[in-house]
Amino acid sequence: MNTKAYTRTIKFASIGAAALVSTSAISQGTPETSDTEQGDVSVTIYNNNLALVQDIRQIDIRQGRSRVEFPDVSARIQPQTLSFYAPSTTIIEQNFDYDLLTPTKLMEKAIGQTVTLLRTNPATGIETRERATVLSTAGGVVIRIGNRIEVLRDDGLPVRVIFDQVPPNLRARPTLSVNIDSSRPGARPVSLRYLSSGLGWSSDYVALYNEKTQSIDMQGWVTLTNQTGTTFYQANTLLVAGNPNGSRGRGFGSSRGRITPGTESANRERLGDFYLYPIEGRTTIANAQTKQVSFLDVQGVPARKVYTRNVGWMANDSNPVNVTSAISFSSSRNQGLGDALPAGTVRFYQRDSQGTPQFIGENTIGHTPMGSELSLATGDAFDITVQAEVEKRETITSSEWERSARYRVIEDGEIVSQVDVERPKKFYRTTMRYTLTNAKNEAVEVDLTQGGLNRYWWANDYRVVSEDIVGEQLNFDRRKWVVPVPAEGKRVIRVTFETRY
Repeated sequence: MNTKAYTRTIKFASIGAAALVSTSAISQGTPETSDTEQGDVSVTIYNNNLALVQDIRQIDIRQGRSRVEFPDVSARIQPQTLSFYAPSTTIIEQNFDYDLLTPTKLMEKAIGQTVTLLRTNPATGIETRERATVLSTAGGVVIRIGNRIEVLRDDGLPVRVIFDQVPPNLRARPTLSVNIDSSRPGARPVSLRYLSSGLGWSSDYVALYNEKTQSIDMQGWVTLTNQTGTTFYQANTLLVAGNPNGSRGRGFGSSRGRITPGTESANRERLGDFYLYPIEGRTTIANAQTKQVSFLDVQGVPARKVYTRNVGWMANDSNPVNVTSAISFSSSRNQGLGDALPAGTVRFYQRDSQGTPQFIGENTIGHTPMGSELSLATGDAFDITVQAEVEKRETITSSEWERSARYRVIEDGEIVSQVDVERPKKFYRTTMRYTLTNAKNEAVEVDLTQGGLNRYWWANDYRVVSEDIVGEQLNFDRRKWVVPVPAEGKRVIRVTFETRY
């Protein structure tokens, strides 16, 4: 190795110095597109932080046993998942070298070795060189020059460290090495397939709501992130929406809102129980890069604004509570988005009086089948409130009594004492009063839901004996009323329940 010709300076930030390495070492630096040793690359990315990388390279292999190196694999490869195939070749051993060439690693590997310090006098510009032995890098770099010990300080002084060579166990790029046995010599395609963390994707949706036309225009974006330490050049990229074991994506129903799952099959390719979202054309996924690609663009989807308030059992509000504002729409084939929606964040916008889109709120969704009905909360309505109060509560005692428990003390198989406990069978009649106010200059409807009706197994017998508006029983625990509230007005409704609690 030529130790006299130096062509590049690498900043060594931890001590304020620099390291010079030789030309042959620089050839292992971060690859440009034409320098990469990757072949035909395909990347399948799952939700979340998991990817399958498939790389087919043309390699000239010797007959018999040899060692083949594959630079530019993911630095976060899971080596135990590697699959290697080459015609007429068997694999004997594999090694993954992930100790990458960095200024810090160079100095750590130089402990006990001799390096050259190049100092520049800031006043005269004169350079001086000294040979030094690296003693330690724990908490700073300690060196010995002749009979004195020094610490390289991060004080901004022009000091550079010149290394005689790059340690053989440091790599400029993540490298996989494979010991193989080939029955014949010659060039042939070699296939690598492995799982890697550090690659992930998520969905983001931009929805422009038009209150006059009661519709939304929605765009869907795929956001790719690469933290593998490696750039994948001109990769055939496929996204998988779903949560196979080993990935940690979001499941269905993680939103603040209401989603009724659909039953329509989307017109997309499937892989088992997962939907596939291919990226059109080949794309370069650079390391430490966030890339966005459009996958959905639909205009004029019917949508409406919904105001909601969920009330707990026997809620007694001391002050009015602002209702939740939500946008309701469908992902169905007819009158909807017409697609399955991967998990992500939906951000809603609405035009102001000047026609400029303004942000009005966001929400998250899980993986949502096509045909689903979505009602996604965007925030609290400023002008609309509900105050829930217990207006009246009475105890109703039946004329019959029941034995509720019998306690026996048994000793040596014989009953020595018995106590019968009696209690009255009680029922309660509760009248809830809901006061709704609307300061808007237009009438609105509020979806008012009373929850907490399903208490315990012994209290499942409850009845709604009176209600000002006919409600809808959503399930055993919740009942909903759609309450019209006049413009700049107030509405009071009452509901009476008979319960065992």
